[in-house]
Amino acid sequence: MVKIAQFGSWKSPLTAEMVAAAGVAPRWVDVHDGVVWWAEGRPNEEGRSALMREGPDGTPVEVLPAPWNVRNRVQEYGGRPWTVLGNTVVFTNWADQRVYAFTEGVDEPRPLTAEPERHHGVRYADLSPGFGNTSVLCVRETITGDRPTDVTRDLVEIPLDGSGARSLGASHHFLAAPRLSPDGKWLAWIGWDHPDMPWDGSELCVAEPGRPHRVLAGGPRESVCQVEWESPDSLLVLTDPDGWWNLFRVGLDGTATNLAPCEEELGGPLWVLGSRWFAPLGGGRHAILRSDRLAVLDEHTGTVTDVETELTSWSSDVTAVGNTVVSGAGGPRHELAVVRLDLESGATTTVSAERDDQLPAEYLPIPEHRVFTSPDGRRIPAFVYLPKNPGFAGPDDASPPFLVNVHGGPTGKSTDVLRRDIVYFTSRGFGVVAVNYGGSSGYGRAFRESLNEQWGVIDVQDCATVAATLAEETVADGTRLAVRGGSAGGWTAAASMTSVSTFACATIMFPILDLTGWTDHGGETHDFESRYIEGLVGKLPEHADRYAERSPSHHVDRLAGPVLLLQGLEDKVCPPEQADRFVASLDGTGVPHAYLTFEGEQHGFRRASSVIRALEAELSFYGQVFGFAAPDVPALELHQ
Repeated sequence: MVKIAQFGSWKSPLTAEMVAAAGVAPRWVDVHDGVVWWAEGRPNEEGRSALMREGPDGTPVEVLPAPWNVRNRVQEYGGRPWTVLGNTVVFTNWADQRVYAFTEGVDEPRPLTAEPERHHGVRYADLSPGFGNTSVLCVRETITGDRPTDVTRDLVEIPLDGSGARSLGASHHFLAAPRLSPDGKWLAWIGWDHPDMPWDGSELCVAEPGRPHRVLAGGPRESVCQVEWESPDSLLVLTDPDGWWNLFRVGLDGTATNLAPCEEELGGPLWVLGSRWFAPLGGGRHAILRSDRLAVLDEHTGTVTDVETELTSWSSDVTAVGNTVVSGAGGPRHELAVVRLDLESGATTTVSAERDDQLPAEYLPIPEHRVFTSPDGRRIPAFVYLPKNPGFAGPDDASPPFLVNVHGGPTGKSTDVLRRDIVYFTSRGFGVVAVNYGGSSGYGRAFRESLNEQWGVIDVQDCATVAATLAEETVADGTRLAVRGGSAGGWTAAASMTSVSTFACATIMFPILDLTGWTDHGGETHDFESRYIEGLVGKLPEHADRYAERSPSHHVDRLAGPVLLLQGLEDKVCPPEQADRFVASLDGTGVPHAYLTFEGEQHGFRRASSVIRALEAELSFYGQVFGFAAPDVPALELHQ
């Protein structure tokens, strides 16, 4: 029997503990000698990243037990942390950031790089096979001082004999994707410099070892995001000279051919080193991601054709063996998992372990992909999730509260892959809408750059427009709208509360709150993003007024309602100092607020205990603001 109850107060079988278990999602998928390898999270083991491989019988095998944590801090977001040479896996370990080699059944992991003089002072990422298959190539990041921007990077070779890393030089301040040609004569890589982010402008470089490099593609207004050798004298390159990431063949003489010209995004922003959006299939065919969907590019016909599958969102870990694609993938009814898809038969096999806590299908909301229109006529793509619980319904004369979910980046995007945190709320009677505001990736350079100098304006306006439209349609209760987000999404949530009156409250997670602090001059963020803001807002000092006007930390007096802040104490991207100052200025203002901090967490929450505490606090927060009892969660104490 269906029970009529206030939206938001419904009872759900999906607990915060079950949401926390979603932290096992795979990353860094690859295939070596026909065996699938990947890394996956361990929320109940302090969030460590475990290295996995496919066993002889097809069952997953954990290669390295705790406390090994296959992860690194390069650019703070990390990069591909392992590669396999023969029967030896080479990997980076979080605790000391050193590179280790391990041969199963032969010995214990042994360090290949020296112990740094300062904690996490030398880091390595984007590992790939090196010269003679007896070494690995990677990017090395060295901390040279106490400021977050005191960093140098170079390409290095690390022999398996333990003789230590050997520098191969550096063409730019930022480096990625060192790849050795099949004949071992050439090295290719991607480089870029401040103030650009890699999706603004980057260059494809090649060099013979020990000789000056040449630039084959890219530039100030062209972004190279992936490079792979096709033959000793040609490369396959994802780049966007025409405003869309397309696949090119580039020769050593610099000639470039677009293999399937289209106004489609076949690549993505290079947030983490080692991402892969395509893999050759042979015969002029390539597995490729078209805005996260798996497709096949046929260079003979110049076409890109989607693969028919329920898995609509694929991670940028694409690899292929023959006619089979292997990667992380999911969809509206499927959480992200490692899968093998046979392009000929269409058969899909899950390689990673099947979940023993599957979500009942009757609780899963299938998102509606909608395109809203801004007041000035811009497109605003979004995914709309309605409340869904077979045991409950809301009153006929009521609309549900809605949460506007803001993705991070801001050069990022929301997809339709099944997310337990969204189902946690929809199964309790909330609606959720995930907005791909102006500036999001996946829609071409022009859409991405619509946020240039408009951060804190267009993102806020787009989220408010979507929320207001849903309220006008009575899909949402216009008096019970909330905005939530982390990182850049936390910025937009906070900026929304201090610049528009659309939202009744906000959950602000590990946010940027003071623009001036979040620069290379302010010293409150890491090197990779320390000049990101110059494109998003403008340069200092000429635009200092913009920084002050848009920063939520300067306008606590304008807050439209209560706020909940959630912050990791080891976050080097959006440090706790900004949230500390914001909350200190809130105390005594009469604005209801709460501030929860999390020991041992960096940028985002990996530990099960953190995810549980944060999610239950958020539900209690909404209950207090929107006026319903939040069952089965501890009451969050709000301060004024």
